[in-house]
Amino acid sequence: MESILNWISGNEQIIYIVILMVFVGIEIIGRVPSVLHTPLMSGANAIHGVVIIGAIIVMGKAESDNYLALILGFLAVILGTINVVGGFVVTDRMLEMFKSKKKAPKNK
Repeated sequence: MESILNWISGNEQIIYIVILMVFVGIEIIGRVPSVLHTPLMSGANAIHGVVIIGAIIVMGKAESDNYLALILGFLAVILGTINVVGGFVVTDRMLEMFKSKKKAPKNK
C-alpha cells in the first residue's frame, strides 16, 4: 500500500493533468453538434493508423522469445486495423447520405 501512495505522490501533477483532460474532453465533445459527431469520430478512428505503425515497430524490435510483446503487438495491429476500417466505413456511409439520388427515366 505504501508503494502505491509513493507512486501517487510522485506522479501527482500527471494525475491532475489526466483528470483535467477528462473534464475538458467531456465539455468539448458535449458541445459538438450531432451533425458533426459522425465525421469527427470517423476521422479519429482513422488516426488510429498510428497505433498500427507503433505496434508493427514494437513487434519488429521485440526479442523472438518475448511472447508477451509479440502477442500484444499482434493484438494492437488487429484491433487498430479494425478501428481504421470501421472509421472509413462510417465516413463512406455518411457521405452516401449527402449524394443526390439519380432520377429514373419516365417510361411512356
